[in-house]
Amino acid sequence: MSEHEFEVNGVRRTVSADPLRRLLDVLREDLALTGTKEGCGEGECGACTVMIDGEAVNSCLVPVCQVQGARVTTVEGAGLESVQEAFLEEGGAQCGICTPGLIVMTRAWLDTCEREGRVPDEAEARRALAGNLCRCTGYGKVIASALAAAAEGGER
Repeated sequence: MSEHEFEVNGVRRTVSADPLRRLLDVLREDLALTGTKEGCGEGECGACTVMIDGEAVNSCLVPVCQVQGARVTTVEGAGLESVQEAFLEEGGAQCGICTPGLIVMTRAWLDTCEREGRVPDEAEARRALAGNLCRCTGYGKVIASALAAAAEGGER
């Protein structure tokens, strides 16, 4: 066991954990941030997507020692409200297992588009969300949700 200090959703946190413990487990079990879901546990489905220093990652693949001093944003974090609202309005939220990862990935995609001066479009949305699997939908409403968030300017 060792101490790991990092920022989660704007709050500096310290946890005592095995350095190789998955970030996903630390978030859910130690910090009670249960919005991030485990789908496959192998980095294939995207349900556990969080942002580390602004980059989307699968938290099931990240040992907590790798986030020392980093900024972690989960679905409970600030800046995701407009994306969450778009998913609710457009029906992109289904059973809820994949939805948090899709929301975080959409936020990361919109941030990347803004940073790189790219215009968010359907092809971009499909590429950005391709690593997030959903068993409930044909992705039409998910893509519509991401595009609605983009149309709103992805406001933070």
